[in-house]
Amino acid sequence: MGMTTPPRTLAEALRARDDESLAGLLRARPDLLNPVPNDITQLATRAGTRASVVRALEHLDRFALQTAEALAVAPDPAPYDTLLSLLTGDGRDDGELHGDAGAAIVDALPGALGTLREQALVWGEDERLHLVRTARELLAPSPQHPSPTGLGPTVAEATAGMSPGRLQEILTAAGLPATHDPVSAVTALAGLFTDRARMGELLDTAPMEALSVLDRLVWGPPYGEVTPNPTPPVKWLRDRGLLLPVSTRTVVLPREAALHLRAGRAHRVPEPRPPVVTAAAERDPQAVDSAAAGQAFLSVSTVEELLKSWNGGGPAILRAGGLSVRELKKTAAVLDVSEPVAAFWIELAHAAGLLASDGETDERYAPTPAYDDWTELPAQDRWVRLATAWLAATRTPGLVGGQDAKGRALSTLGPDLDRSAAPEVRHRVLALLAALPPGTAPDPETLLARLRWERPLRGASASAGDTTDLRSRIALWTLNESELLGITGRGALASQSRALLSTGPAEAAAALAPLLPEPLDHVLLQADLTAVAPGPLERPLADMLAAVADIESKGGATVYRFTPGSVRRALDAGQSAADLHAFLAAHSRTPVPQPLSYLIDDVARRHGHLRIGAASSYVRCDDEAVLNEILADKRSAPLRLRRLAPTALAAQIDPASLLDGLRELGYAPAAESADGDVLITRAGARRTPPRAAPVPVPEGPPLPDPTLLGAAVRAIRAGDTAATIVHKDTGPSTPAGALPRTTSAETLVTVQAAAMTGSAIWIGYVNAEGAASQRVIAPVRVEGGYVTAYDHTADEVRTYPLHRITGVAELADDQRT
Repeated sequence: MGMTTPPRTLAEALRARDDESLAGLLRARPDLLNPVPNDITQLATRAGTRASVVRALEHLDRFALQTAEALAVAPDPAPYDTLLSLLTGDGRDDGELHGDAGAAIVDALPGALGTLREQALVWGEDERLHLVRTARELLAPSPQHPSPTGLGPTVAEATAGMSPGRLQEILTAAGLPATHDPVSAVTALAGLFTDRARMGELLDTAPMEALSVLDRLVWGPPYGEVTPNPTPPVKWLRDRGLLLPVSTRTVVLPREAALHLRAGRAHRVPEPRPPVVTAAAERDPQAVDSAAAGQAFLSVSTVEELLKSWNGGGPAILRAGGLSVRELKKTAAVLDVSEPVAAFWIELAHAAGLLASDGETDERYAPTPAYDDWTELPAQDRWVRLATAWLAATRTPGLVGGQDAKGRALSTLGPDLDRSAAPEVRHRVLALLAALPPGTAPDPETLLARLRWERPLRGASASAGDTTDLRSRIALWTLNESELLGITGRGALASQSRALLSTGPAEAAAALAPLLPEPLDHVLLQADLTAVAPGPLERPLADMLAAVADIESKGGATVYRFTPGSVRRALDAGQSAADLHAFLAAHSRTPVPQPLSYLIDDVARRHGHLRIGAASSYVRCDDEAVLNEILADKRSAPLRLRRLAPTALAAQIDPASLLDGLRELGYAPAAESADGDVLITRAGARRTPPRAAPVPVPEGPPLPDPTLLGAAVRAIRAGDTAATIVHKDTGPSTPAGALPRTTSAETLVTVQAAAMTGSAIWIGYVNAEGAASQRVIAPVRVEGGYVTAYDHTADEVRTYPLHRITGVAELADDQRT
């Protein structure tokens, strides 16, 4: 470490670190980088702030946290052996900490202590370990915030403010010599509780009921309520100081007594080793890959079907943002999935940048231009894009249907669904799956236990077997969503997903491609007006078939049904009967059934016989009998039609509503333009303006890259050099550590002299924002009220206004450069 004497402060301990160690600290705690500290002292101060320490504690694993908790109840400073004893016990019990358990703690403690040191939560040598004060305050016991160890305050803390007379009574009842010095009395009582032999003799005289009271308090919480007239067992304990008063109705078991009863252990069950993720099932890796590939293809098809259903403009956006419950139900019915699953697909499409708001006055969701580019990609590349977006997304669709902190319902695509921990949990769950042998499906309970061990404070609300904490819920959603998306197959991680996690998207796509079915260029037409697609279809064929027929069922083979409405839809899109006959003949492996040909011809013959235009709206037809039939039909009353001429009717509703109304009556009208031409309606024309995919909400500051870390370490070192460099005395007006203060004339003369001699000087500088700093500069040129100099602190040439320099001082002779 380069130190001859032990560090006295955290700043001295950090100053003794090498650059790689400082970079490790900034990498582990990136919040310390914003902004870059001016020097080591400022870095140490920032590392001890409450918010930063809380964040660092939240990222500790269970054993590192247990080590910090043990230090919080140990003397400050604590020797390594004392810390080890708090974790393993003093050897008086015959419990589980001997043998393998004790050896595991001995093996794991150096690593846990190294983690705490690296993150600047612990400093000092092994003989004098210091837990930073803020962490000690957070982890130490108090009536408002009991210690995680379940230990109470020390005898000295619990007796603070107790009258000397009461202390004498306790000493006498405990069989200790009387003393009139309160400090000596507290020391004697604490010494009794820490003396194994004398404490054993005292407890041997205790009533059984008193020992039962101690058993209830020993592992925490150590506080209990008493009545004004306590029972004899409680009175016996209170008289001998084994229960000390906190208030008139509350007593506490002092820490020294509790540690004796615990055989010296700070924790009931130390956990030096992470729980092992066990296998729930062993499957054939090839079967896993095939199942995952099939689900991956289905996920791509589902997202495409979702966006096709919103091609002409999707559902309206709620005023508060997001999708209404009714629209979610409609979408779930279209996709033939449950509502939570539909919410997942919608959120996934949004995260991948394929779906967004159109930004119009009547705001709706619609596919983005990126969707068209996505559909042109091979299926494996489309899946990789979905999987990559899912891994990085902070949106958590599993929260849909719940409530926010104000009791408002959480909706799909609405606000308040971002959880910054989601990407980390997803990656960690998949990393644990990747660590299992290929084809192994994990046991979810052991997986959750492992995650809780790795981040215990994040899941502090979850007890054993409870999965209500957010990280556990995200982990369970990850398992379900990865199965839906084809990341896993039959519960095990697929090989293409392993490639995605380890090597990248290109390798994942290459691994998935051979497992996907080849698109087909044909269907099988049947006499019952259906067509069977025995596999995925080529895109032009699939698009055309979707326009002329309705999907009746999905699965290994997709069944399409031809209906008058579906045929009319194709005719509305500009197809003719001859086009449809040619299309079916070209793509069917079976002869075109006669009923299907009749259906197409019959709908085509009637299509456009009626024409709908805008007056408000009108109907015209060359066949007067048809118009007479419409007027005579009682079902046409809501359309409010009246005859304008023998071949024309007028209506008081808009053309779109009139079209729908007549189609419900069994007619096949066509819309026409102001010039009398038939209007062709083509699906899939509505797109949003170009939209970028939503940016995930980060969890705290982003991880710094190596270049930034190197620059930050150099800046901190340089600033520390400027702050600690030896300089000539600037007079009694400049206290140690303060900025130098000189007059403007003295500043100008000193700077000019340094520029002439090429020497370095020490300056105080206040920037435009009012932030003061110390710098070591070597002036090069002084003119126009500015000094141009090489700044040793910033390691670059800079220009400073002279009026912002508070003062200057020459460096000591042995510090000159």
